[in-house]
Amino acid sequence: MRLIRFVLALIVLSVGVLWSLQGLGLIKGSFMTGQAQWLYIGLVTMLVGLVGLRWANRSRI
Repeated sequence: MRLIRFVLALIVLSVGVLWSLQGLGLIKGSFMTGQAQWLYIGLVTMLVGLVGLRWANRSRI
């Protein structure tokens, strides 16, 4: 179960990084490219992923 939580949190973190980079305009080819709102959505998603990673590493089971 701990591995599943870790993998899910890592996926959420990765999606947040992707959205942030698209919001900054560093990754092109999407409707999100250059849109500041996606930068902020990505940062919040990254924060959720980091909290999830911490939670997955602290769980006993």
